Amino acid sequence: MASLYPIHTELDAETMAIVDRVARRRGMSSQAFAAEAIRRAAESDDDFDAFIQAGVDALDRGEGIAHDQVMAELDGMIAKHRARCG
Repeated sequence: MASLYPIHTELDAETMAIVDRVARRRGMSSQAFAAEAIRRAAESDDDFDAFIQAGVDALDRGEGIAHDQVMAELDGMIAKHRARCG
């Protein structure tokens, strides 16, 4: 079993009421819900950081597209759409 580490924090009454309500609906303790919520938030942020780093790494390898080129392509797409739609 993984090691468990206690975290102590303060929540306002409104947030605590939400935590209690959601935890009850899920059939779990407020502590278990809080632990799950922290894990999900941390994983989400970690995934986002990895996504950003992948983009930075691609740019470092010279795999980026110049802003002017992207804007020119978008302008062309917009012009074609306007020509079709009148």
